[in-house]
Amino acid sequence: MNLIKLNATESTNSYLRGLLRETDLHDNTVVVTKDQTRGRGQMGTKWISEPDKNLTFSVYKKIQCLEIDEQFYISMAISIAIYKALSKLNVPDLNIKWPNDILSSNCKICGILIEGVIKQDNLVSVIAGVGLNVNQLEFSGLQSVSSLKRLTGVHYDLDELLMAIVDEFREVVKLVEHQKLEEIKSTYESLLFRKDKPSTFKDNGGNLFMGFIRRVNKSGRLVIELENKVEKEFELKEVKLLY
Repeated sequence: MNLIKLNATESTNSYLRGLLRETDLHDNTVVVTKDQTRGRGQMGTKWISEPDKNLTFSVYKKIQCLEIDEQFYISMAISIAIYKALSKLNVPDLNIKWPNDILSSNCKICGILIEGVIKQDNLVSVIAGVGLNVNQLEFSGLQSVSSLKRLTGVHYDLDELLMAIVDEFREVVKLVEHQKLEEIKSTYESLLFRKDKPSTFKDNGGNLFMGFIRRVNKSGRLVIELENKVEKEFELKEVKLLY
């Protein structure tokens, strides 16, 4: 593993993309920063993190065994890896909220942003960005957000936690490389927040509806069973789980 430590950068994903334009990066290159000044989340949202208290890092992974529309398997793999690493630390009541937020006691503690690197219409690698709330205690203006320290009372060593997550990811991603995709998908679905429970959703028109999360498809669309027993697939921008 090639580890690059930065005091500050706008975005670890963007930093890796910049390196990739200049050189042939080693597989499993990791960039971690103490202060990410312009972190990004899903759908252009911002990821705000207090300097020196949290984990903000990205992993560069060469992957040529997936189709472009199968990138979500990497998203599932990193979600599972974080779940496993935190489970070993006895972080309570962990779940994955579709598509790849990590929850503890129904509060968001981690976000993930996956970006594919495509050449000649083929997926050649991915950059997985992770923002994990670790030792930060105050989240002004943010609801249902927490951190490991807030939940457990434990102060964590950021370097040790990073290595634990990266080690888990390197093991889980082997299943992707060996084409054990159904095993990845089955594990991910078993950890999904509110799977098979009656839930309320909002569509992109602002309409509320009831349904049951049943599974995801290979490209990451959420499959919801509606009240009329019909199953419908939703993209990230098309639906929001409320409760």
